[in-house]
Amino acid sequence: MSVSVSVFSKKALLVINPVAGRKMIQRNICDVVRCLMDQGYLVTTAVTSRRGEARELSYSFGRDFDLLVCAGGDGTLNECISGMAEGEVRVPVGYLPCGSTNDFALSHGLPLDPHVAAATVAAGRLRQYDLGCFGERYFLHHALFGAFTRLAYSTDQSQKNLLGFGAYVLDSLKELPNLKPIPLSVSADGITEQGEYLFGTVSVDNHIAGLYTLPEELIGPADGRVAAVLIKVPKSVIDWDILGRSFLSGDPNCSMVKVLTGRELLVTSSEPMEWSLDGESSGLQTQVQISAKAGFLTLQG
Repeated sequence: MSVSVSVFSKKALLVINPVAGRKMIQRNICDVVRCLMDQGYLVTTAVTSRRGEARELSYSFGRDFDLLVCAGGDGTLNECISGMAEGEVRVPVGYLPCGSTNDFALSHGLPLDPHVAAATVAAGRLRQYDLGCFGERYFLHHALFGAFTRLAYSTDQSQKNLLGFGAYVLDSLKELPNLKPIPLSVSADGITEQGEYLFGTVSVDNHIAGLYTLPEELIGPADGRVAAVLIKVPKSVIDWDILGRSFLSGDPNCSMVKVLTGRELLVTSSEPMEWSLDGESSGLQTQVQISAKAGFLTLQG
């Protein structure tokens, strides 16, 4: 019995990080591929074995397919999208979240179960999102600096697999004695904010690092704007109380939080400062220009 080639009218490249999260994708790969095939996709699978390989695959081969599907965590998704941006590869992207925390999926209401995620991708609903430009690098969800920034990429992978988000909480407790203020300047469309900050995040949509959801009139998912949320240094018990209430309520409108939005941000610090892009280290920077590649990502699912 032969299968008619005409059954498969589309081609999908499935990029898999086999060690992401609790290695969930390894137990579900056959069902995922079958789900895509049932919707007319002839699937080519590529399993990564090192950091950066997902970026190389999407850069070199992404344009040869009708759909690129990423199975991995936020870092793997960042690699796939970065490779596409570098090569100006514009095909829809499906995401099967298999990481330890899956920040992007949780913030955007994407299903975490591999079977449901694959079915959602195969169904074909399309949404547009901006892509963040951080100097010559890219980020999809957020760029972080300050307190706890290094935890996203320094926390042991086996610990993340075992404890998930709890691994970050444990490591964050170790960081508390090392917290220090960061003097910096942030400019957005001609408006400059200067001060000492404990933590900051820059996003290309209104979901801010799991802390806040900004009104879409300030920033939308595909409007070419970026948003910076700056957390001031608490100097009293009252400051800590204000900040804690802000986090718990999800409301950034308080004296300890500053929000800036614009088409372009310029962040300048007096000393080299560590940044994290979608959970991966971007090294030390004293000045960085951040903008959005408007509507670059077409998310399918």
